[in-house]
Amino acid sequence: MNSAAAQPPDAGASRVKKQRWARSLRVGMGFVAGSLLGSIAFAQGPLPAGTVVLDSVVVTATWVPEDPLNVPAAIDRVDRGAIARAQPRLNLAESLPRVPGVLARDRYNQAQDIQISVRGFGARSTFGVRGVQLYSDGIPATMPDGQGQVSHFVLDAADRIEVLRGPFSALYGNSSGGVIQVFSADPPSQNEVRVGPLVAGSGLMRGGLSLMGPWPGGGTGGYAVDALTYTEDGFRDHSAGRRTAGQVLAKGRLGPGTWNVIADLLDARADDPQGLTQDELAVDREAASPGALAFDTRKTTRQQQIGGRVEQPLADSFILSLGAHVGAREIEQFLSVPVAAQSNPLHGGGVVDLDRDFWGLDARGRWPGAFGVGGLAITAGVEYQVSDERRRGYENFVGSELGVKGELRRDEDDRVSSTDEFAQVEWAPAERWRAHAGIRHSDVHFRSQDNYITVDNPDDSGELTYRNTTPVGGLLWRATPWMSLYANGGEGFETPTFSELAYRDDGTSGLNPDLRPAGSDNVELGLRARRTRDRFGVAWFHIRTDDELVVSSSQGGRTTYTNAAGSVRQGAELSGAIAWSSWRFAVAYTYLDAHFSPAFGAVDEGNRIPGIARHNGWAELGWIPGGGLDLAVSASAVDRVWANDANSASAPGFVLVDGSAEESYRWAGVLFIGFVRVRNLLDREVVGSVIVNESNGRFYEPAPERSWFAGITTVLAR
Repeated sequence: MNSAAAQPPDAGASRVKKQRWARSLRVGMGFVAGSLLGSIAFAQGPLPAGTVVLDSVVVTATWVPEDPLNVPAAIDRVDRGAIARAQPRLNLAESLPRVPGVLARDRYNQAQDIQISVRGFGARSTFGVRGVQLYSDGIPATMPDGQGQVSHFVLDAADRIEVLRGPFSALYGNSSGGVIQVFSADPPSQNEVRVGPLVAGSGLMRGGLSLMGPWPGGGTGGYAVDALTYTEDGFRDHSAGRRTAGQVLAKGRLGPGTWNVIADLLDARADDPQGLTQDELAVDREAASPGALAFDTRKTTRQQQIGGRVEQPLADSFILSLGAHVGAREIEQFLSVPVAAQSNPLHGGGVVDLDRDFWGLDARGRWPGAFGVGGLAITAGVEYQVSDERRRGYENFVGSELGVKGELRRDEDDRVSSTDEFAQVEWAPAERWRAHAGIRHSDVHFRSQDNYITVDNPDDSGELTYRNTTPVGGLLWRATPWMSLYANGGEGFETPTFSELAYRDDGTSGLNPDLRPAGSDNVELGLRARRTRDRFGVAWFHIRTDDELVVSSSQGGRTTYTNAAGSVRQGAELSGAIAWSSWRFAVAYTYLDAHFSPAFGAVDEGNRIPGIARHNGWAELGWIPGGGLDLAVSASAVDRVWANDANSASAPGFVLVDGSAEESYRWAGVLFIGFVRVRNLLDREVVGSVIVNESNGRFYEPAPERSWFAGITTVLAR
């Protein structure tokens, strides 16, 4: 234990960070080298006669058939065309409106991740993504405590985005709302170079470079390297930012099986304009908060991670899949915590300095079975994930100078680990029937070691463990070759994150032992139809949650949480797409009634859960007149969103219309793809997102009025 009453900022902090990054980089590079050297021999030359080559499949918690009509759950896919078509590909908020049940709101603040909720779960998150499991090519982007990030996703490399909603999400562990997975495109069969500059009216300039192709010598698999960098002035004051991100993908053959390795890198720095009050929003919606300017609020993020998977068929059709990942994330964030609030000797300061190392292992097996009538398939496995954090807090002032790193006020080593065992069974009792059942047991352990102890700041070390078993089951009837009906039900759970456990209601610090995980009972009915290019889906759901995690108090830079008695989320989702001749039309709509029941504290029964829209819809009409031209107009509508549990403040609903044009043409063997997109064509003034239960009433994060993007991608293949 350190006695640190007057300890200055850690003089060795920079050296420690470099050592941690170097260690993670060595481990990661060793992982890549081992995978490549162990597999390169199999990437050359023909296979022995009779060898079966498997398609490369990134498996997460469960196995999902290629045909979604055989899945008794709400699952939707956004393909590569929709992700890339006339889009700047800056974040997931561009693509996720196509998926019903999902509300993805761009904060227009690079210092914060976009706000994502699925069936109302995750809406309370003031930063990052909560209540939703995130994956990138099978690598978790959600830590074991349930806190996730999407800032490192490289959408230039994306082949598709898959979203699973409902009870079967519980088979992915510590989440309640759903699962969002981004899958990268396979390397092409020929060498390809893509260069894609982009500019926008907010002073945004973006550059992208992609190099991809097959392995030399004609072996199976290949590589893909994607890199992007962009800077932005931001449409609000004090909202400039920059981001550099990259991804390297390598895939190949390992005997009759497959292997893949993927590495990601992120380096970002952004000013934080913070939210505005109602009065500030009315005066100047492009302003930053006074606190943001006074304390120069800002955030720097660096992350690197690498992971891989080997999949091998063994005896009796048994398929073994082994995966591993390792990474490091470094965050330094300057907040606008008032100086007076930090006079409390228990306060953690106004500067967050976080170093996180994370890693995980998983092993699973699948017995595919003969899937005729009576066929049975079994998937079972185990996962282990760890997140180790060195969390320090500093005062955000030195003397009268604000927005600088001052005295140390917090120093702790935090670890959260999860051990999960899961199994899923699929059975075909009759020709048109499919039954799925699964179970997952999760053990999530929190441990905090306090290194900052003074006469007025006691030892806050402690440990907590949460355990839960989540069963799910579903039944599907294939009414016709192109339509199926299904029903499912199950339980889910969501633990508090380390940030939510950090403070107690009595004003002391240390892990809050009174917080309980939220538990949910889910029921869902659905219908899904697909014929050639047309599709249609509808789902009804009812979710009852006990011990909903809510804000208890928020003041002086400290937010404490408590458990509400319960809540209800119920509603319906509708999606469809039709293509005929040179026209296409797609629509997604969600009705979601989310309210507290019964009452708790000062919150009345029936109050709406903040951050959730009752009605949320999106539609797009596209036309391809010929010659490589693609024209489209889209509209999104979001109902009023309450900003706090008391339902005393809200952001009004809105309708936004976008227009886009994309042109593809070839010249001298080179493909050029140019586009122009205009957002908010009608120039509406809207609130893009709300900061739920913000203590100073700074709930509102405005979206820009009419804005434009223009870009061109050059593709050279040979």
